[in-house]
Amino acid sequence: MPQLDKDPQVVAEMFDGIAQRYDITNDVLSLGLTRKWRHEVTREIDPRPGMDILDLAAGTGTSSVPLVEAGAKVIAADFSAGMVAEGMRRHPEVDFVQADAVNLPFDDDTFDVVTISFGLRNVVDTERALAEMLRVTKPGGRILICEFSSPTARPLRASYTWYRDHLLPKVAGAVTRKAGSYEYLAESISQWPDQVELGKLMVRSGWTRVAYRNLAGGIVALHRGTRPVADPQ
Repeated sequence: MPQLDKDPQVVAEMFDGIAQRYDITNDVLSLGLTRKWRHEVTREIDPRPGMDILDLAAGTGTSSVPLVEAGAKVIAADFSAGMVAEGMRRHPEVDFVQADAVNLPFDDDTFDVVTISFGLRNVVDTERALAEMLRVTKPGGRILICEFSSPTARPLRASYTWYRDHLLPKVAGAVTRKAGSYEYLAESISQWPDQVELGKLMVRSGWTRVAYRNLAGGIVALHRGTRPVADPQ
């Protein structure tokens, strides 16, 4: 399969163009499952007052709101200026920052948790992004990645692949009037590493205690890891 071109400027402009209809489109395409997946992410993070959280690829901030409501200090970051603008309009209670995952504008050891949902596969350099997330996480802090993955059962995998490659772009195009964007997204999902391979990338980037659990039969997977605590000097 040919390498998917993930030119950062092109990807950012693509998301700019679908920002206003992004959330409703995701709900339609997932048959409402995105709400459950967001709930699982929040439950895994277990946000609490005083916790510093970086929500990367936050889009319009839908994933950030429950973290803020739990009392955590949250920065919602996204590469797309259009997503950030739409998020600021919808959720003025959330702190938004336009940021590139491969070059984060934050100091070392800043966050207790770094999370990214359905965005890591769109980053131009996955390992560099994972390393950057490690850098800005406090020693002992955690990463949580929610991303499309590989269904474990053969019948589900076959039906999901057909839906992803043929029906998803057409339905998305009808909702957003931007069919080309969702053709790209379908391709990005098909070329993304499976559960085990993503875990290996995390370990190679310096994360420890890496594990995952499947949602929706492996259509989506939640990966978690921990930044090692530095040895005492």
